[in-house]
Amino acid sequence: APAHDAFTRLLHRLEPDPDTLWQEAKGQVDLAAGALVLDDTVLDKPYARHIDLVGRHWSGKHHAVVRGINLVSLLWTDGDRHIPCDYRIYDMADGRTKNDHFGDMIRTAYARKLKPRCVVFDGWYSSLDNLKLIRDCGWTWLTRLKSNRLVNLNRQGTRALSETAIATTGTEVWLPGFGLVKVFGIATPDGGIAYWATNDLSMTELSRLQLAEFSWAIEHYHRGIKQCTGVERCQCRSARAQRNHIGLALRAFLRFEAHCFAKGISWVEAKTAIIRDAVRAYLNRPHIRFPKLRTA
Repeated sequence: APAHDAFTRLLHRLEPDPDTLWQEAKGQVDLAAGALVLDDTVLDKPYARHIDLVGRHWSGKHHAVVRGINLVSLLWTDGDRHIPCDYRIYDMADGRTKNDHFGDMIRTAYARKLKPRCVVFDGWYSSLDNLKLIRDCGWTWLTRLKSNRLVNLNRQGTRALSETAIATTGTEVWLPGFGLVKVFGIATPDGGIAYWATNDLSMTELSRLQLAEFSWAIEHYHRGIKQCTGVERCQCRSARAQRNHIGLALRAFLRFEAHCFAKGISWVEAKTAIIRDAVRAYLNRPHIRFPKLRTA
């Protein structure tokens, strides 16, 4: 079996490069269809004290600030497939923000001739610069806006979305610094209102609902890489080794996803199938027996 140090040397020898992931992913991506979904997640490192790239980040999973590595992902999906196309690792030391990484991945996707039906992303990335960048690419975007985002309805003056009459089927408003957008006011289970906005003024509520469902694909994807590839489990201290481990984990997931799609099975089923035969064989003929406990 390979020695432990062989893996460590491998992680330090490789050159971290997200382009390697794309070289394997592009064969599974329809360049002229599907949606691009962008979001970030935290790879938990609760006990790391000397690992590079580890910082304190807000985690939607824990609903608290936790220690970990922040991974920004760009996912292509058609509703059935989950294909990671690009990723960036947030590092405060390099001076680049998550919005900078957002812009880098959008520009890279445009250079790769992708023509998605829509780009869907979290409200964290809904800055004017990001919205204009996607418009300049000739693409449609869909995102959530905070209730205090200022808009102008029928030249009545700028007001917060929460103070503006927004219909469930969509209302056209002027977004200062950008132009006309269409905003949908969707009631939430807790009694509030979620505001979805797009630059496609012809988008219907049905189309918005479908694309909003696509936005959950990246949450499913992040859960998959954590549960099926061990992307959080590298204990190497150097940033280079951590970057390489994450890159290799994402490439492993890409092949895992292709296998599951070809076989028509879920990720959980595919992972369980690896050990099912071994467990069944052991239960039929157990060769390791626990010692009997002595009773007083």
